[in-house]
Amino acid sequence: MSIVIKAENISKQYRLGSVGSGTVKDDLKRWYYNVRGKEDPFLKIGDSNDRSLKGESDYVWSLKNINFEINQGDSVGIIGRNGAGKSTLLKILSQVTQPTTGKIYTKGRIASLLEVGTGFHPEMTGRENIFLNGAILGMRKHEITRKFDEIVDFSGVERYIDTPVKRYSSGMYVRLAFAVAAHLESEILIVDEVLAVGDAEFQKKCLGKMGDVSKGEGRTVLFVSHNMAAVSTLCSKAMYLKNGLLIKQDTCNKIIDLYINDGNNSGAEVLKDQIVYQQKCPHAYFDAIRIVSDGEISNSVRIDKDVVIEIEYTVTTEGIQLWPSIHLLDSLGTCILATFNSPSSSINFDEYYNKPLSKGKYRTVCKIPANFLNESSYKISAFLVPPVNSEMAMVQEVLSFGVNETGEMTKDYTGVWIGQIRPKLYWETQKI
Repeated sequence: MSIVIKAENISKQYRLGSVGSGTVKDDLKRWYYNVRGKEDPFLKIGDSNDRSLKGESDYVWSLKNINFEINQGDSVGIIGRNGAGKSTLLKILSQVTQPTTGKIYTKGRIASLLEVGTGFHPEMTGRENIFLNGAILGMRKHEITRKFDEIVDFSGVERYIDTPVKRYSSGMYVRLAFAVAAHLESEILIVDEVLAVGDAEFQKKCLGKMGDVSKGEGRTVLFVSHNMAAVSTLCSKAMYLKNGLLIKQDTCNKIIDLYINDGNNSGAEVLKDQIVYQQKCPHAYFDAIRIVSDGEISNSVRIDKDVVIEIEYTVTTEGIQLWPSIHLLDSLGTCILATFNSPSSSINFDEYYNKPLSKGKYRTVCKIPANFLNESSYKISAFLVPPVNSEMAMVQEVLSFGVNETGEMTKDYTGVWIGQIRPKLYWETQKI
């Protein structure tokens, strides 16, 4: 695979609060350093791109020392929180703005969809803007004409194609803009958050088209979104940006896990004083919730070991019935397993099931068997469910833990196991 995008020490600095150098003194200082062949002194200062901190400098590094390579046909997700530098990076790749330091190398034509209205002239009709965008990409008129009907059909705005785009709604704008960017023959397609403007049906349609562009046509796709499910579906690789820094570049699932769990509670145990209740119960409260593996409290579990979830709680109402329950969520926040303490959902009989409890402390243990969960990151929500029409104790996503591959497990299989569960099942082959 040939490299189509290469970034070498890309940095972008902005001045806060005003546009331009600011003072004649700054301009003279810059000129003086330049004629002496020295580095611009204002590039040496600047705070990190952390929007939550006030900072001491008028300069900020939106991006700092970014290095990566992207091959032809790769579909790469760029993820990070608001203000991490994702849009700035895409603008540099699209040559909308230039980096302060470093170099960017691209091979082939780039079609960008960075924000609503990118590349469209508001006074021109949809038809005229299609031909304008194609010309900007270096396509001849007959090439654009050949794609025209396909673009209009995909966008779903045929009735308004000869209307100036300034009269389009934001959703119509995005529909036509994406259709143009995806269908005109560029080697690199860059898409920012704009798809969030479209309706659910169109978003699904766009994701399908981007998948076709990357996998079927061999073109490169860079996709920025806060929708981790969409990134996971479309992209095979991902980059995680944080405060203007490239934290890691890896497979999509690993980067999403890193992003989701960054800053989350990563401890293997939370006690009563650490638990923030989202909903309280008048009959009981949590004392502790923990993850145990191989007899030790741990939030890192080998795939061939049981995951033991211990819930300790205090009953405050005499004679109340309670059903401890857990929800297991994947890194995208989707509940993949819900279970509670009952004979119908457990392989062993619990003597306290469906019986009135006296006041006091209890411990309920739930065991997820070894070789059941796939290698990934997971979160736990816990519940104490009383009889109907009574409030339950609930705490959501109170713990995070990871299931890790073991070295010996990779000998008979290469590649990434898909799905969230991967149990050892009974298999038998007979010659018949």
